[in-house]
Amino acid sequence: MSALNSTSSHPATFVLVGIPGLEQAHGWISIPFCLMYVVALLGNSVLLVTILTEPRLHEPMYIFLAMLTVADLLLSTSTVPKALSVFWSLSKEISFQACLAQMFFIDFVFFTESALLLAMAFDRYVAICEPLRYATILTHSVIRKIAVAAVTRSFGIMVPTFFLLTRLHYCGHNVMPHTYCEHIGVAKLACVDITVNVWYGVTASLLSAGLDAVFIGVSYTRILCSLFSRPARGVQLKALNTCGSHVCVILMFYTPAFFSWFTLRFGHGIPRSTLVLLANLYVVVPPMLNPIVYGVRSKQVWEGAARAFSQLSGKPGWRWSRGEGTSGGRSGGRAA
Repeated sequence: MSALNSTSSHPATFVLVGIPGLEQAHGWISIPFCLMYVVALLGNSVLLVTILTEPRLHEPMYIFLAMLTVADLLLSTSTVPKALSVFWSLSKEISFQACLAQMFFIDFVFFTESALLLAMAFDRYVAICEPLRYATILTHSVIRKIAVAAVTRSFGIMVPTFFLLTRLHYCGHNVMPHTYCEHIGVAKLACVDITVNVWYGVTASLLSAGLDAVFIGVSYTRILCSLFSRPARGVQLKALNTCGSHVCVILMFYTPAFFSWFTLRFGHGIPRSTLVLLANLYVVVPPMLNPIVYGVRSKQVWEGAARAFSQLSGKPGWRWSRGEGTSGGRSGGRAA
């Protein structure tokens, strides 16, 4: 196959080499990645089915959680199968169009997840700081508008990225030291200056996901100030517990994402194998852990899952006898 197509300077295909320097260990590396992907699929599928089938979970917090679950499924499924194909030497080639589509989809889901985490932080702020107005502020109409805004913003960010990559000349360079396509990894194969690509990526990320992280921090700062100004310590602890799962998910999402993202662009002294390995962990570890975190900490999710699957199996449901976990929606507001 020709390295270049006959009508443009774009490669007909890219060759993904996997984790550079660790090619001999790809078989062993694939085992934990495959297991984590299976856990992510099962955990998010169970959580999504539970939320959709359990009427008690049709509250704003769990609606946002269902959206986050769908995003996790899309993120892991758009990357891990191809990475496993590379690890197992089944197929290391990906067409130029498919590569750009994968890159577009990965970053689109990332920015959408960031917006959803901000929406969930706003939900916790209203539930704890404005409990009497919760039902009037977070209506189903408002939730739909938030979801549309998150998707529209992500799409608007990614369209220029797509065109910035298609304008580049690659001069036959098509070997990518990675397991999937991402913006700067593709741009670095070009034989022209990519400064515009680098700085657009930096600016777009800081003005979207970066600002989301700042607003999330502001929301939880105000939540803490509100809680510690109240005299009842039991109420404080119970309200803080309602936010615990969300804080864990936020840390799991932003910490590896920003570390991987900045080191890939500016971490010139970090081995390439480390950068690629971190980038792969970022797309599979949070989707695997998110349903576990919410399932372990939320009594409502446990009981909802038990009822949903007991109905599917035709057996009577049972109640989980653990202590009070994370509560969402109106119950979260009352707990505060």
